[in-house]
Amino acid sequence: MEIVILGHPVLKEKALPIENIDGEIKSLVEQMAETMYKAKGLGLAANQVGVLKRLFLLDVSQKEGTPKLEIYINPEILHAEGYTTYEEGCLSIPGYYAKIERHAKLYVRALDLDGNPFERELEGLHAIAFQHEYDHLEGILFIDRLSPLKRSLFQKWWKKNQPRK
Repeated sequence: MEIVILGHPVLKEKALPIENIDGEIKSLVEQMAETMYKAKGLGLAANQVGVLKRLFLLDVSQKEGTPKLEIYINPEILHAEGYTTYEEGCLSIPGYYAKIERHAKLYVRALDLDGNPFERELEGLHAIAFQHEYDHLEGILFIDRLSPLKRSLFQKWWKKNQPRK
């Protein structure tokens, strides 16, 4: 699968709920996981590969060398607490990193690949990565959370550094 880059309209669209977890969704998850690991990402949302479905993958454990793939279908944030700042990057905006303020702790709900609902408490990098991918499903990029000054500096940087086709 190919990861779409900033400027592609699908990145600004809101993803649609998944009604039925079938073979097509399971195949999509498999392809997305392969794509995410190949790109060395900690997460990947379906719209980053051009699919407008409420689904994303996370694997923050691979940073420590112990991969543990997590699948979130139709995810929801039930409650959020506190704030933290972390330098984020995005597979759809290669090479750019910026400090973003996010909630420090989350209580979330989603479906697993078998359609079973589950709830989790996330904190630290796990909570940050969840919010980053959740934003993708809402059509929000991490650069949308920059101050106006930092966003204008980013736009100059992007003009100079965006990948050539």
